[in-house]
Amino acid sequence: MKIEELRDLSRGDLFQRFKELKAELFSLRVQAAQGRTANPAQIRKVRKTIARVKTLLSEK
Repeated sequence: MKIEELRDLSRGDLFQRFKELKAELFSLRVQAAQGRTANPAQIRKVRKTIARVKTLLSEK
């Protein structure tokens, strides 16, 4: 998700998105540990999106 898309969200929506991303990251890490991750680069992508959301939450 791009930063422009995230900026349009309200604080509550951002927090909800943050929780969803954390759950997705956990799922991807479990899959990676089991050796069945389809796309290992997805973990890095989700981590960066989480950082973007956290930055916007601290700005608001």
